[in-house]
Amino acid sequence: MTISSRLDHVGIVMMSAVGDAVHVLPVLHALKRHHPATRVSWVLQPGPATLVRGHPLVDDIVEFDRSKGWRAFLDVRRALRERPVMDLVLGLQVYFKAGIVTSFTRAPIKLGFDRARARDANWLFTTHRIPPHPVGQHVQDQYFEFLHALGIPTEPPEWNLGPWEDERPWQREFVQSVGGPYAALVIATSKAEKDWMPERWARVCDALWSDFGLQPVLVGGRSPRELAAEAAIMAATSHRPISALGSGLRRLVAILDGAQLAIAPDTGPLHMAVALDRPVVSLIGYTNPKRTGPYRRFHDLIVDAYGDPGEDYPISMENRPGRMPRITVEQVLARVQHWREHYAR
Repeated sequence: MTISSRLDHVGIVMMSAVGDAVHVLPVLHALKRHHPATRVSWVLQPGPATLVRGHPLVDDIVEFDRSKGWRAFLDVRRALRERPVMDLVLGLQVYFKAGIVTSFTRAPIKLGFDRARARDANWLFTTHRIPPHPVGQHVQDQYFEFLHALGIPTEPPEWNLGPWEDERPWQREFVQSVGGPYAALVIATSKAEKDWMPERWARVCDALWSDFGLQPVLVGGRSPRELAAEAAIMAATSHRPISALGSGLRRLVAILDGAQLAIAPDTGPLHMAVALDRPVVSLIGYTNPKRTGPYRRFHDLIVDAYGDPGEDYPISMENRPGRMPRITVEQVLARVQHWREHYAR
């Protein structure tokens, strides 16, 4: 069944992670290919907002600053009331807070997940729901289900993440400062269970330099855990990597785009690298790589510690703690060797 809706003004409720924001971009591209006049208003948090602000397909950003507590809801409700009524809202996030924000939108059609997938009673805040999907899917394909329900083609997926023209001078300066080909290493995530051990990162750094001719560049934010990982890596390496921690998301786009290779656990920059078509060695153990790994690309570069040897596991939301230590330095370097043989330019 196809849902019929005007598409002049479409709202997106997806407020949280950087990786999810990357997955929203192909949805916007498909919308505007189908209906070029669509105006998009996107509710999201300040962090990921810095990644997509200025994107040619994002017309309007409504920030939800969760650090303000309950005042964040009052602010976003006020901001939504100041805007024209939307024709359609896509509730891509299933948590309760997202449901409350969805309820603030005044659209006649609020499209959300089916009841089986809408956690935290999120389905109560939507007027229409996509059909149930009994087989697990990649997160990107789940978002595409919303477009399928509207009869909107999704192929080919496009991101257009940048770098944009005004970002190119900084990128050129950064690449020149590195002085040669480099690999971008995402050394920590927002969740400790997804992280790989700093002492193993250090060994990879030395091998990248000595065996592959790649300068290691550490990327990410400046959270306490990232800074601790940086310090441990710097102390354990023979060849000192370059640290670009805290560069910000837009400059991280430029860094990843200029890299020959990225190495990352399951976190936002992994999906940024995929969107930029930059080869990425994925280190995945806690989350299901079939659901949250690189979308359609670079599967031959995944180090999969999620599954047991020979296990044909389904696509599911099950997390498996304690798996990241299974990933060895030798496995990672084997994928880097595969990159050199099949992707290096």
